[in-house]
Parts: sequence; C-alpha cells; structure tokens
Amino acid sequence: MLLDRFFPKEFNFFDAFERQSDCLLEAVDAFKKAVEKGPIDQFYIRKIHEIEAKADEASGTIIAQINKSFITPFDREDIHSLTKALDDIVDMLNTIANRINTYKITEARKSLIEFSLVIEEASRAIASAVKGVRDMKNYQLIMNSCVEVSRLENISDSMRDTALAALFETEKDPIVLIKWKEIYEDAETVVDICEDAAHVVESIVLKQA
Repeated sequence: MLLDRFFPKEFNFFDAFERQSDCLLEAVDAFKKAVEKGPIDQFYIRKIHEIEAKADEASGTIIAQINKSFITPFDREDIHSLTKALDDIVDMLNTIANRINTYKITEARKSLIEFSLVIEEASRAIASAVKGVRDMKNYQLIMNSCVEVSRLENISDSMRDTALAALFETEKDPIVLIKWKEIYEDAETVVDICEDAAHVVESIVLKQA
C-alpha cells in the first residue's frame, strides 16, 4: 500500500530477541547432548556450528535495525549490548566445540558434563528474562531469572576452581592439561556472559520502571 512506503512497519525487537534466545537454547541443548553420554557426539558438535551461524544472522539483523528504526522499545545502547551478549554466549559454545575438534578430544570428562548442566540452567534463566521484557508486568519473573543467573555464575566459578585443582593434581601429560584447562575456563566464561546479559536486562527493567 502507498501508506506503507511512507510509514513502513516497525521492526519488532521483542520477536527478534526471542529468536536469539531460541538460538541460544538450541546451541545449549546441542552442547549438552554432545557431552552428556561420555564420548563426544560429533553430530551435535557440528550442529553447534550450524546454530552459531544462525545466531550470528539473528544478531546481525537486530544491530542493522537499531539505527533504521524510528522507535525502539528501550535504549539503543541497551539493545546493542543485549544482542551482543546473547550472541557471545553462542559464540563461546562454538569456541568450545572448535577446541574439542582441534584438540581431538573424544571423551567428555565429568567436570565438563557438570558444566553443561549449569550452562543449560543459566541459559534457560537468561532466555526467560529476555522473553519477559516484552511486558514489564513480568518484572518479578525477570528479576528472579537474573538473580538465578548470578547464583549459577557463582557456582560455575567454584566448579572451574575445583576442576582446575583436580586437573593440576592428577594430569601428568602437560599437553592434555593445557587442553582441558582452556576448555574448563571457556565453559565458565559461558556462564559469565550469561551474567553479563542478565545485567543488561536488569538495566533495561530498572530504566522502564
């Protein structure tokens, strides 16, 4: 219609953030399935790469729309920070998948399996918070989800320290030690970035209150 040329339909940032959240949960599910049974499942490692490309596209769409949109639901800077954090979580999962391939790791150690469960919980909590910002009536749900992410980040810090302490005590091969040290640190970083995203969501909610 002629009016559409002068008043184009506004981009729906809430739908876009939910697509990003869905990509995140897909990537987390693939990561968990890749490591949960012990031997690394290469099918799900490859799937993480595919999801990462889809997540990049989703975040790129949002960033491209920030300056094109006449109206945004909240600060453009917050939109950029949130979409970047969500994308960074998937990127870090892809980094771990790449390390597993590069280092030719075939067995998932117990600590990595445990990390996958905490990553899943933190990712579900941040996805819940992100989906909640569509309606500020969800204030309490959003804030509870953000608090849960912070709790899980503290747990992941302790898990990393415990895993590294055991690694340095028991692993005799220095090359294997370096490989697993990087993987454990990257796994903890995934939860760190979930907390970064939670802080952005908290900022958005407080500004809208």
